[in-house]
Amino acid sequence: MNIAVFLPNWVGDVVMATPAIRAIRQHFAAARLVAVCRPYVSGVLEGAPWFDGEMFLDPHGEWRHSLPAAAWNLRGEKIDLAILFPNSFRSALTAWLGGCQRIVGFHRDWRGWMLSDRLESLRDVNGNFRPTPVINDYNRLAEAVGCPAPGHRMELFTTTADEAAADAYYEKHRIRASEEVICLNPGAAFGAAKFWPIDSFAELAQILAEQRSAKVIVLCGPNEREQSRAIARTANRTTVHSLADEPLSLGLTKVLVRRCTILVTTDSGPRHFAAAFNRPVVSLFGPTFIEWTQTYFNKEICLQKQVSCGPCQLRVCPTDHACMKLLTPEEVLTAIQRLLPSVYQKAS
Repeated sequence: MNIAVFLPNWVGDVVMATPAIRAIRQHFAAARLVAVCRPYVSGVLEGAPWFDGEMFLDPHGEWRHSLPAAAWNLRGEKIDLAILFPNSFRSALTAWLGGCQRIVGFHRDWRGWMLSDRLESLRDVNGNFRPTPVINDYNRLAEAVGCPAPGHRMELFTTTADEAAADAYYEKHRIRASEEVICLNPGAAFGAAKFWPIDSFAELAQILAEQRSAKVIVLCGPNEREQSRAIARTANRTTVHSLADEPLSLGLTKVLVRRCTILVTTDSGPRHFAAAFNRPVVSLFGPTFIEWTQTYFNKEICLQKQVSCGPCQLRVCPTDHACMKLLTPEEVLTAIQRLLPSVYQKAS
């Protein structure tokens, strides 16, 4: 049996799909599983034992990753079952043109006619989509193809090369494995509305360096290098380091999160890395519904200010960005103390 699993298009969503992916792999132990994904999320599952092959589907990339090319490649794979984690018309069309015999997905985006198995999204009494944890939707897809309930334990893996890159970074900045290391993740691919102000991150970094004697690593993606540099520069402490001038990869970020004592992050991909590696995390929410990305992780504290205009789900704030600016470094510090009480008692 040949199965194509269309992965979500966002880094964090791929992590939230891991319980379902693991369940599919275990249920179809003898099948050949092929991941269909955007190139930029491929590194999220690098090192995982679940897939036998991978192909890229990227509407904005090279021709060899285009919809026609992906459909052609799927025909060559002779896919018996396609499971669509994205709710897009494009994913369904690719599977349909790719000759997939059975196509399972949510009945969204005018694509129902291409699906052999249609799942309905939860709606409120007015017919609007109800904010529900996407991890539950992914699990519903796994259950629809016969898997037992996958649960909510997310899981990621690292590679030897990624671990070596982290070792080099630790050595460069004289960070010892025995020290308290706190990672700050200021970025968000969704849009600027999710950002916490640079000055707030910098003030928090100063407090952590001074009061905790912690080593602080400011993470970043390729488009957030200057933001990371600015936080470290503004903090102006020798124990606060930016990742901006390193060769960046999702693999390196995964290892740094896996090794850290705690992560402070916006609502973005690395937030889910923490849960997958069982690391405590303080997550800062602004314009988005916490319910959409609920992870059921018991070592997470989510902070969000209630403002009259939110959650708005907008990528860029059209007003004063109050939902994020009102969050203070002191509130974040309190959340850290709640998650690491023994560490703080030891230091006091």
